[in-house]
Amino acid sequence: MDPITLIIIGVVILIILALSIRIVNQYERGVVFRLGKVIGVRDPGLRLIIPLVDRMVKPSLQIVTMPIPAQKIITQDNVTIDVAAVAYFKVVDAYKAVVEIENYNRAVNQISQTTVRSVVGQFTLDEVLSETPLVNSKIQEIIDTHSEAWGIKVTTVEIKDIKLPDSMQRAIALQAEAEREKRAKIISAEGEYLAAGKLGEAADIIAEHPVALQLRIMQVLSIIAAEKNSTIVFPAQLLNSIRDIKDFLESEVPSAKEIKKSK
Repeated sequence: MDPITLIIIGVVILIILALSIRIVNQYERGVVFRLGKVIGVRDPGLRLIIPLVDRMVKPSLQIVTMPIPAQKIITQDNVTIDVAAVAYFKVVDAYKAVVEIENYNRAVNQISQTTVRSVVGQFTLDEVLSETPLVNSKIQEIIDTHSEAWGIKVTTVEIKDIKLPDSMQRAIALQAEAEREKRAKIISAEGEYLAAGKLGEAADIIAEHPVALQLRIMQVLSIIAAEKNSTIVFPAQLLNSIRDIKDFLESEVPSAKEIKKSK
């Protein structure tokens, strides 16, 4: 056989093999079409198809991270906010992802945007800010229900950014400041209440033991004297005690004089 003919045959065989061999990666599945009809889904590995007759589409089964662009949403209490989110999804049925939907990435993106707008609009602003996990769960559930027919599983949807109007930010800041002041006043009032109770108990003890008050007064005087102050202010109770002693002595002196006169 002519060497040129052998070379031509060898080249043709190589071209046929190149057109026939397909490599399906571990994270892919190969959907094979023969003359426009699906004949099967190929697992990972080296696969052969008939050139010019078969066609293989290899959708990825990896989890896709898809950002949901920020969009203006009116909450249930008529506050306009900008909400951005992110969705995580993957292909679980390669056949449906190829046959049932034209472009599953674009489809999931569009249904995610409309669902975020619809779900967030059902909540008030306070609920969106405080109950974000509940909002995320509801969005994920609705998107997953729609994408199930496409062979897509939405694993997670998370709201990643909420932008409030400037006026609303100031109002929230004032509200938070008022809340902190309220807690501070309540704590201060509770402290005063406890202190008043302890003072009442101390007053009862002093009433039962008057000497305790004198000891306390002497202790205060000792503390004041230790600070080397030039002026000492005596408590009224101490002055009353001194006055009582003076009155007692004055009352005793006339009595002594009367006794001497009687003698």
